[in-house]
Amino acid sequence: MVVTAPGTKPRLDDRRPALSGPIPIGRFRPQTMAAVLTLLALLVFSVYSLVEVGISIPNMIASWDNAVNFAGRVGMVTFPPMDELLSLTALTLGIVITGTVLAAVLSIPVAYIAAANTTPGPGWRALGRFLGVLSRAVPDVVIAMILVLMFSLGSLPGIIAIGLHSIGMISKLFADAIEQVDEGPRLAIRAAGGSRLQEFTSGVLPQVLPSWVATVLHRGDINLRGSVLLGYVGVLGLGRELSLAFKSLDYSLGVGLALVIFALCVVMEIVSSTVRTVMLGVQPTGRGLGDLVVRRASALRSGSAREGADTTARTLPSATLPAAERISAAARRPWTAARVRNTLGAWAAVAVVLWALVASNIQWGDLITFWAKAPDVLVRLWPPSFGLRTSEQMFDAMFETIAIAFAATLIALVCSIVIGSFAARNVAPTRGVRTGARFALVGIRGIPELILAILLIVVTGLGPQAGTLALGICGIGLLGKLIADSFEEVSRGPERALTAVGATRLQVYTSATLPQGSRALIGHTFYTLDTNIRAATMLGIVGGGGIGYYLIQADQGGNYDQVTAIVLMILAVVLIVEGVAMWMRRVFR
Repeated sequence: MVVTAPGTKPRLDDRRPALSGPIPIGRFRPQTMAAVLTLLALLVFSVYSLVEVGISIPNMIASWDNAVNFAGRVGMVTFPPMDELLSLTALTLGIVITGTVLAAVLSIPVAYIAAANTTPGPGWRALGRFLGVLSRAVPDVVIAMILVLMFSLGSLPGIIAIGLHSIGMISKLFADAIEQVDEGPRLAIRAAGGSRLQEFTSGVLPQVLPSWVATVLHRGDINLRGSVLLGYVGVLGLGRELSLAFKSLDYSLGVGLALVIFALCVVMEIVSSTVRTVMLGVQPTGRGLGDLVVRRASALRSGSAREGADTTARTLPSATLPAAERISAAARRPWTAARVRNTLGAWAAVAVVLWALVASNIQWGDLITFWAKAPDVLVRLWPPSFGLRTSEQMFDAMFETIAIAFAATLIALVCSIVIGSFAARNVAPTRGVRTGARFALVGIRGIPELILAILLIVVTGLGPQAGTLALGICGIGLLGKLIADSFEEVSRGPERALTAVGATRLQVYTSATLPQGSRALIGHTFYTLDTNIRAATMLGIVGGGGIGYYLIQADQGGNYDQVTAIVLMILAVVLIVEGVAMWMRRVFR
């Protein structure tokens, strides 16, 4: 879930909330004091959660023998036969790409009615925002659980689950981008008698297209990582083979498949950065591996880019020509290198989508038989019930999930402040320190939390400790990157002023850099907490503790009324966290 402050345009490289300036604690407004006290209470609860989940350094050291035994059982890493591996990889990519494209298409009308400057009315806007929140709050694995019952074993449950869940993020960012467009072109089309559709397609869409494409690419990267978990509920692909390998204790094959998924995530990130740079002209500024590779390639091409700009300037119609000839020349767009590149990129994107449809091997007949199965499944989902389990059991499990999320967020926050600060150019003492911190964040970001959780569970055993460590470690990569970017974007004036009067580097950091980045720090931390709550639920499916264990048990046992009850609990917690986060951003605005 991504929530940006009003008037703040999401960054294309991370799509996360970015706020700047120090927290206005000095105003002592009642709302400000309430928000500060709430932050302190959440911090205390995070420390309590860290103690409650039972992370123990001595126990982790004692489990080293388990790690050695696991490494011995893995032995030589193995992979499926090459033809089978290529088929599974193509199927996984096909499902992810098709599902993401489905979400991208469906997000357009949702964003249109959710944006303040394009919505037909307040009621429509409230509906658009509600659909986005609902889509983000319901995990894709839960949607896949239900759809697997209605479709035959295949790719459609995964595609639809990814598509419906991804609408929330894409439509939210798309609506925010629409609200920040230049109103001139749209108003000019309206004054000329254009329809609402013409206003949107000609006056709004061209301005927000780069933001929309970049968001879709980033969502595709997230969906690829999440596809691993979909395999645990019956969606075909690499994720399902990974789950079968670990369930059958074939660790050598499981680790091999995990390496393949890791490599795919890295490739997806590089492709995403390349498209933003080459096709959209958006230079990446993030610290992911894809952004680093593309920035280096862009530096090598900078000379040819300037030459292409000069060529484009020479193709513009001369001001000495008659007006009619200038208008005619301007109407004939020249085929510059940029236009050729963008056209080829657009056709390449169409080709990739068509390939994904074919690779997904969709059983189109399920769309017809689905309607006969849907009523029975829906009846079994309602009314919600805990079944034979007591309410105390279920609420304790939900509390454990919340504790895992808070403890993991605290671990990620503490480590990210250190590593992220050293990764910022204006904080790092030397270039070597900055480079080391940057590559540390790159390496951590490339590890899907589910795979790390599976490995930790094998070593440390079932329970919340493995899930907390997995979320905490993987959260460092994302939160550290966001903190580094936010610290680099603070105003240099206060830093230079303190340096000029002889302040040390630590004094400059604590008195100028950190206070200015405090708002962004709060926003990024709440985003991480929101992500961790849903991720903690999902990690419980593979044995990471919490409500996820009961969720997968209810699904496998056919107790779908229990699935509904658990989903409603998750939804309530997610909405509460989002409400608190929105309130915090409004108070510290």
